Parts: sequence; structure tokens; C-alpha cells
Amino acid sequence: MTSAQRAALEWLRTSSATVTAMAESFSAAGHELYLVGGPVRDALLGRAGHDLDFTTSARPDEIERLLRRLTDAVWDMGRDFGTIGCAVVDDRTPTADFAPEGRLVIEVTTFRSDAYSADSRKPSVVFGDHLGGDLVRRDFTVNAMALDMASGELLDAFGGRDDLEHRVLMTPSTPELSFSDDPLRMLRAARFTAQLGFRPAPDVVAAMTDMAERISIVSAERVREELVKTIMAPDPRAGLNLLVSTGLAERVLPELPALRMERDEHNRHKDVYEHTLTVLDQTIDLEYRLGGPDLIARLAALLHDIGKPRTRRFEPGGKVSFHHHDVVGAKMATKRMQALRFPNDQIKAVAKLVELHLRFHGYADADWSDAAVRRYVRDAGDQLERLHVLTRSDCTTRNARKAARLRTAYEQLEWRIDELAKQEELDSLRPDLDGTQIMAILGIPPGRDVGRAYKFLLDKRIEDGPLGEERATEALRAWWAEQG
Repeated sequence: MTSAQRAALEWLRTSSATVTAMAESFSAAGHELYLVGGPVRDALLGRAGHDLDFTTSARPDEIERLLRRLTDAVWDMGRDFGTIGCAVVDDRTPTADFAPEGRLVIEVTTFRSDAYSADSRKPSVVFGDHLGGDLVRRDFTVNAMALDMASGELLDAFGGRDDLEHRVLMTPSTPELSFSDDPLRMLRAARFTAQLGFRPAPDVVAAMTDMAERISIVSAERVREELVKTIMAPDPRAGLNLLVSTGLAERVLPELPALRMERDEHNRHKDVYEHTLTVLDQTIDLEYRLGGPDLIARLAALLHDIGKPRTRRFEPGGKVSFHHHDVVGAKMATKRMQALRFPNDQIKAVAKLVELHLRFHGYADADWSDAAVRRYVRDAGDQLERLHVLTRSDCTTRNARKAARLRTAYEQLEWRIDELAKQEELDSLRPDLDGTQIMAILGIPPGRDVGRAYKFLLDKRIEDGPLGEERATEALRAWWAEQG
């Protein structure tokens, strides 16, 4: 162990007065207390976070009693799994390497072992009496190290530090036993590959491949959580490739491996799977435009072409078409995200982006009127900035001239949107008359005709720009007279 790693572990154990008081409290009550998992791993990697996970010989009721001495912000939602949590002000002393701020989230769990039965979606929990039984049940050796809060000793019975140094993912017990106990660990392997740049050991990859079907017993919510963490990692491509190559993606996100379509004999269409991952990479490169890592943008990039396998047609002359894959893909994205229990607002946002991702190509191939630009903005709504990012990222051609033409066209479109917005307050595109005014002018009660009139005025606003109240009133009366 390097001197820097020793210093990081000692800082982790002693820099917080709150954590020191907690350790003394558990010790005085006759209980062992160890810092485990991610915090220990990250300290050895030279990183510090705000989430601290501990394991102890104390049972949940005793954990809660001891934590309430530190703070009233204690929760027990994980009591059935032996976990009690609390939040405290982050009072750790900053160092040159670690400068945390905010609050500490602390979770303390009784020594335990989890196991799934053959067909259960929920693990059974058995409390243990010693640290060894707790560590062997953890997902990977790099997460199976423990820091003794009393002595400061690093306990590493499974070679986690060596695996950390070589950036290898290996399980404390055999991969088959580990993944049988908790199949979600197979998805965690992909997540750590994407997050930390680790590579799974060959035995781990083999077990993931052989046992992929077992992931079906895990709840959709837990699968979604791991997929999101993988997608939001610094290198999601690496994690997604692992899921596809082991067959796990077939069970949790089958639309992704389906993109690996056989290319036709004339090689007339590009590899849609590799194109998709490149679009995801390029979306990440452009996320600064969205203020940082953005789940909706990444999901849209990942799913934007999933309608292609279902819509592929071989045309005369050897060409390949994917007509309406945008519309089909939006429906497929909605269905998959619903199955994974994503929130409705996220589902709608991603589906809208998938459905609109081809719209720009009409602009690149023709001269849009101001009305067409307004429709583009109206249809994108609050997803306009993400649509900008997705559309730019969707250009993966190696033809430099074509890429430059598309880039110039999109820059021109964005400029036109900005100019129209300055002139017309395009972000809040509305008719020149509201529903109350429409009813007063036409002398009609609330109902379907008001909606029809509102739509007429909105279309008129898009086609002609701002009319003003007087011209809008004239147009409304003329339209109403034509309705008979």
C-alpha cells in the first residue's frame, strides 16, 4: 500500500468528528464497526464521496439507538435488510486531495448474507455474527475490503487491493455462487466497467454469459437503477458492450442488441449498433450545452434508432430503407421504458426526441420557411435544446464534405431559431387571442368550437408570425364565417 493510500484511509477514519463519535459510541456499546465497500475502494483510488457505508455486529434496533445520539435525521426504510441510515453535516477536515462539502449520508448495516431463491425477486436476509461472512457476500473483491474503525486496519481477505491495482473485477466467492445469490451483480459488473474503467475477469464474464437468464428474477426497478448508473457513467460504451456480449442486454434492453443487424451483401447500410454507441459518445461530448451529464439526452441517443430493425426494407437497386423508424422507435422506447418503470415525464421526453430526431434532415435538404422553423420549435417544446444535441450527435458520417454540410445547416437552423425567438418570443408560442377572447368575439360558450378556433389561430401564428389583436380578430371572424 502506498503512503498516499494509507493517508487516505486514515483521513477517512478520523477526519470527521461525527464519524469518530459514532465509532466511539459503537465501541463503548461493545459492537464492532467497519467502513466497507465503495468508500474504502474510492479512498484507495484517491477519491472521496459523501456516502459512507458501515457494517456492524449490532442489530438494527441498537444501530438506531446509537445513531440517534448523533442526529434526529435518522431513517429506517431498510430495517428489514438490517440497515439504518442518517444524515449529518459534513464536518470532515479538507486536505489537499479531499475537499468535501455538503452533508454526509451514513448507512449502517448489521452483518448479513443475502440470497435469492430460485424464483424470488426479493433476497432473503440472514443476520450474521462476524465480518468474514459479511464480506464474502459482497459483489466484487474491490468492494469487499473493510476499514476497522477502532484500529484503522485494512482488512482484505479476498485480494481486493491487488484487483484494484490491476483494475480487475473478481468476486469474493465463485462468480457462479455470487451471481446466483444476487443476479443484479451481473449488471453491477457492467456499471463498474463503465464507471471505473475496470475489466471483468474471464471467469466473471463466463458466468455472466452462462447465467444471463437469471437476471429475469430481479425487479424492473432494480434493473433500471443499474442501467441508469451505467448509462450515466463516464464510459457507458464499455458497460453496454459487456451487457450485449454476455447476453444480458437481451433480457433487460433487447432493443440494443437487436441493432446488430446483419448487413446486406452490398454493405449499403452502416452498422446501426456501432452508430448508436457513437451517437451516445458524441452526445456526451455535447452535454456541456445542457449543463452537464443528462439522462434524457443519453437515453434518447441510445434509443433513437431502435425502430430500424423493425422497419428495414431492401429496395430495388440494393438500397436499404428504414421508413418511419422514428415513429416506430418512439413507440418502442415508450414501451421499454414503461417496462423498466421509468417516470412518465422521462418516458415522454425520450419518446418525443426519438420521434423528432429525423426532422432536421428536411431542413438540410430544403429551404425551410419561417413557419416550418416555428413548427420545429413548437413540436420540440421543452426538449428543444436536447433535440439540438441529439441531431448534431446523429451525424456520424466519415464523409468530411457531407459532415461539414450538415453541421453548417444545423448552425444556420439554430441561428434562425434564435433570431425568430428574439423577434417573436418563440419559446412561448401562443395565438394572439386566448380562449376567453375567442368566446367573446364569436359569442360562443366553452366547448369544442373554442378549441378549433384556438388551433386555427395557432396555425395562423406559425404561418404568418405575430398578427396583433386586431388582425387576429379579423382572421378569426373570417374563419368562423366559413365554418357555416
